Amino acid sequence: MTDLIDRLRQALPASAVVNDPDVLASYRHDMAGFCEAGEPAVLVLPETVEQVRHVLRTATELRSPVVPQGARTGLSGAANAVDGCILLSLLKLDRILEIDPVNRLAVVQPGVLNAELSRAVAEHGMAYPPDPSSWESCTIGGNIGTGAGGLCCVKYGTTSEYVLGLQVVLADGELISTGRRTAKGVAGYDLTRLLVGSEGTLGVVVEAVLGLRPAPAPQLALAAEFPSAAAACAAICAVSAAGLTPSLMELMDATTVRAVNAMARMGLPESTQALLLVAFDEADPTVGLTAVAELCRAAGATEVVPAEDQAESELLLQARRLALPALDALGTTMIDDVAVPRSRLAEMLAGVAEIAERHALTIGVVSHAGDGNTHPVVVFDAADPAETERAKTSFEEIMALGLELGGTITGEHGVGLLKRDWLARELGPAGLALQRRVKAAFDPLGILNPGKTL
Repeated sequence: MTDLIDRLRQALPASAVVNDPDVLASYRHDMAGFCEAGEPAVLVLPETVEQVRHVLRTATELRSPVVPQGARTGLSGAANAVDGCILLSLLKLDRILEIDPVNRLAVVQPGVLNAELSRAVAEHGMAYPPDPSSWESCTIGGNIGTGAGGLCCVKYGTTSEYVLGLQVVLADGELISTGRRTAKGVAGYDLTRLLVGSEGTLGVVVEAVLGLRPAPAPQLALAAEFPSAAAACAAICAVSAAGLTPSLMELMDATTVRAVNAMARMGLPESTQALLLVAFDEADPTVGLTAVAELCRAAGATEVVPAEDQAESELLLQARRLALPALDALGTTMIDDVAVPRSRLAEMLAGVAEIAERHALTIGVVSHAGDGNTHPVVVFDAADPAETERAKTSFEEIMALGLELGGTITGEHGVGLLKRDWLARELGPAGLALQRRVKAAFDPLGILNPGKTL
């Protein structure tokens, strides 16, 4: 280890190479539960691309594993240390290099916070749509690594649709460029899309060209209460079939509604079995909201409450923002991330409710309902070994249910350590073998984030 640290310090400032045990302990893991974390050898915090290249060259020469990290807000264990690794934090590469409204793009380093970029481009009348719930603290590099989503995906899509090009340091320290700055481009294999969502297993992103959109009008929202999750899901399908494109469509089940009520005293009726929140950000959002209100009533909504203005919209959406904190207040939580076809959403929620009842657990579901991405949140007492085991089992059963319904084990949080074994089930033997060959082409020594994803 001494040789490793000495070699790293040859081209890094002393302050950028950290081996203090207490500091290393604080960087060992992300926010995922039930994911092991190893003992790192050293933490490095480079400030330049050339310093990142030096770290990777050193790692290759000494055969040292490297775990790239952003803000460690992830929920899959992808940023967790492995024994003897170099923790490569990209937090200090945090500059917005360019904002170009004419070509509708921004060029940023990976340590830039999502919210920081959003505020910066807003000054130019532009928007960067991907908006994970952790947008105030998560980094663009971490968003790229996991292919992050957010509340606006139903209309605007996920991170992968906004990454136009990348500067990437490969395992041996070589710097490559992928993608483009033009509105169109189909030259060669799409390595940019391949790298998005690769969770640091193929290369280290040090710069990104991101697509922007003109800033939309302020959102106007409505809330619809339903007597059953099935009725709410019928409304969601009706909205989609009608060709409407809301900027947000979120669903909270009865467990989540009760938790939010308990935390914030929001006055939601205890009889509400599902709460649907829908918003539009068009020049005249009332047209879409009126149509959605009619579809919700036809599906059996007991109450439809449209906002009169943006301030009222924010009050309605506050319930959704409080969902995870409210469930956290009930005990230790384990957040799943399973996406299914919109047409199977009702079956997914019914299946989760059955799993919760069978294992005598509290499981609340919040969902990016417009794109079928569900977040079942398993609540349990971590001090109770039997309940903890039931929580683990329920988590596994939820993933199996998602696959049975034609879905995927992760819509936006990534695979990491948490779902590595399930990825093999989703891909199948041939698909998994092909992905491993791709990994070997980028990282023949297998030093980049080993043990994650594949």
